[in-house]
Amino acid sequence: MTISRFSPAKAARWALPAALACAFLALPDPAHAEDGIEFLTQANANILWTLVAALLVFFMQAGFACVEAGFTRAKSAGNIIMKNFLDFGAGQVTFLFLGFALMFGTDAFGLFGTSGFGLSGLTLDYGNFDDSSWNITFWLFQSVFAATAATIVSGGMAERTKFSSYIIISVLVTGLIYPISGHWAWGGLNGDASAGWLENLGFMDFAGSSVVHSVGGWVALAGALVLGPRMGKYGPDGKPRAIPGHNIPLGALGVFILWFGWFGFNAGSTTTADNTIGLIAANTSLAAAAGVLGAMATSWVRFGKPDMSMTMNGALAGLVGITAPCFTVSPMGSLAIGLVAGVLVVLSIEFIDKVLRVDDPVGAVSVHGVCGVWGTLACGLFTVPGLNDGAGGLFYGGGFDILGVQALGAAAYFVWAFGMGLVVMLLVKALFGLRVSEEEEIKGLDITEHGSEAYSGFQIFRTE
Repeated sequence: MTISRFSPAKAARWALPAALACAFLALPDPAHAEDGIEFLTQANANILWTLVAALLVFFMQAGFACVEAGFTRAKSAGNIIMKNFLDFGAGQVTFLFLGFALMFGTDAFGLFGTSGFGLSGLTLDYGNFDDSSWNITFWLFQSVFAATAATIVSGGMAERTKFSSYIIISVLVTGLIYPISGHWAWGGLNGDASAGWLENLGFMDFAGSSVVHSVGGWVALAGALVLGPRMGKYGPDGKPRAIPGHNIPLGALGVFILWFGWFGFNAGSTTTADNTIGLIAANTSLAAAAGVLGAMATSWVRFGKPDMSMTMNGALAGLVGITAPCFTVSPMGSLAIGLVAGVLVVLSIEFIDKVLRVDDPVGAVSVHGVCGVWGTLACGLFTVPGLNDGAGGLFYGGGFDILGVQALGAAAYFVWAFGMGLVVMLLVKALFGLRVSEEEEIKGLDITEHGSEAYSGFQIFRTE
């Protein structure tokens, strides 16, 4: 196929559309269109791609809300929606004033940032728009990541948490717990002076298997432990009872929304519009697809039928697993990572429910915590030589060097997030109370916490 140059006639034909496009995009009118229409500089393309990716990640909040609401009971669906709105509303404001500085400010001891609180130092100079627009776009992209970490916690604590207490927890996750540990691996994105201790060791977590997902998962585990199980979850003999979600199609819609938004989550983490985003997007989707197959097959073998909710969680498990290595592995490696994640999430949900007897209504700990660890370790196994300064993973003859650093990082994130999660949960419980009363839990949190119903006239009261 050949591509012909523009003739003068073609240039005239395109003059008006070109001028309109420039006006719409606020770009300078090109002097000539004869050699093609190249309006965007690389810098502007990077800003545009990062902004689009931020909007995709923002849309993931709707996905999390649908999954959590669909996988739980109707009588608390409105409360779950409120928590997801709160995670973004309070979380983004908190990240503006506090979290971003702790995460990306000038480094102190490799542990946290110390500058840029309230975006101080950011100059909105429209005469020199490149730097200021990039900084604010980067902040927006990072703020939606912070909201994701908080909303993971919501799922593990669903149906029995006081809304007022959850506000405190959400603010502390987005303003303190997530940003400080995020600085360890990502602080250097804002310059070498901001690099954290794990980053300096060569720790790899491209889009946040540990930084975002494991952190949220481990805080959710702490919350579920301190809260205790929902009423009726475990019988007198200690065996778990199923509490089915009220709307599996809504949950499925949420999973598809998350799958879609994850293209922004992973490919957007390049913050660069170049030819790597296609590979990252392909790796992301392949891992999700393999996660579906792995979870479906495992649930079929374990339970005799291919379980719907387990299969959906398999897609999310594959997405979480590929989040860290999406930039440094091959499509075949992505399939393996997603397949293992799909198997792992089913076994993990069973173990946490039946052995540990921790009530996690949506499987948040398994999907995000456990599979986040798997994704972090997968960097040390599947990294292709040449994509990490020449070093390859263990399966490519690279030895245990990368894997050792990855294991150290995964352990550090567990200690920090679970430890701080326990401190926060116990403190909030002692000062304000963490769990609603038995009567409130029976009636449902929509009525007792918010004074209205998600499904007016269709409320069902459980008596256990």
